[in-house]
Amino acid sequence: MALDRVHRLRELLDEKGIPALFITNATNRTYMTGFTGSSGYVLITATRAVLLTDFRYMTQAPQQAPGYEVVEHAPKVAETVKDILAREGISRLGFEASDLSFSAYRSYAEGLSPVELLPTEGLVETLRMVKDEGELAVMQEAADLADRTFTHILDFLKPGVKELDIALEIEMFVRRNGAASTSFETIVASGERSALPHGKASEKLIGNNEFVKLDYGAYYKGYCSDITRTVVLGTPSDKHREIYGIVLEAQMAALEAIRPGMTGREADAVARDIITKYGYGDHFGHGLGHGLGMEVHESPRLSKLGDTVLKPGMTVTVEPGIYLPGFGGVRIEDDIVITDQGNRRLTHSDKDLIVLS
Repeated sequence: MALDRVHRLRELLDEKGIPALFITNATNRTYMTGFTGSSGYVLITATRAVLLTDFRYMTQAPQQAPGYEVVEHAPKVAETVKDILAREGISRLGFEASDLSFSAYRSYAEGLSPVELLPTEGLVETLRMVKDEGELAVMQEAADLADRTFTHILDFLKPGVKELDIALEIEMFVRRNGAASTSFETIVASGERSALPHGKASEKLIGNNEFVKLDYGAYYKGYCSDITRTVVLGTPSDKHREIYGIVLEAQMAALEAIRPGMTGREADAVARDIITKYGYGDHFGHGLGHGLGMEVHESPRLSKLGDTVLKPGMTVTVEPGIYLPGFGGVRIEDDIVITDQGNRRLTHSDKDLIVLS
């Protein structure tokens, strides 16, 4: 698996005329090698794939990264990288520009001199956008756990319960069932707070006759799920039913339409046009969705600015919403994988308006 990723990365480097790439991003390091230690670097050349780490991981690294040369680097990793490049006759080195601080860049530039540093953007991330069957199997398990969590948490949603207590129960459940953690800090937002798109759980007590928005995921075997469901406690008003129905219509239309060959912008427009038609366009201020994988927010983006063409194997969220300050808000989110013919849902929790009395 790792060596196939090395091959594909080398093809990208060759296309861009970059003789070698120095990978410092921790997630990209794990993707390329399988190594899960807290410290390490990857150097990919036309002929060598090297994992550099320190003394602590010299037993673990070879076990997790078969096919890689595992090298214990010097106290200053640039010294070891410079030595390898000199042996290979390489004078130009790509680096992950978005991962290095300016001070780190200056340190590497000085330590690797006279090697020329070439800034790159999103090379490994481009590979990560399209998931293989092994990754999709794990992501399905993470999505299944998110679904089971939703069923579980419904029994805890009652008037007088703190949002924070609901968030804690969600985290405890996903961890008891095999996840390392939630994918991100759980969002539990009730009543007027449900109008906050990212309203993290608070001390607020959940009340009667109001929305409760739940947005969470399971970080499972190195991959994330991400689901949002909005329910009503007590008796929903006409306004509750209206905006919930609009968001559900928009989400279902997007799920029906999303297919390979479509851009993220085109996918976003499907849902956005419906919400706008009903007069709530100004209350849907974020994109339709985002890529999902080893990180909860990856490429591609489904948004007004999303110009990436969707391809089979890409995994994205589909999450339109309407947020009315002073009243409340609705978001409905599922995880999907793009297929040859359209898309397949990974999350399957009930989306009809659930009313808890």
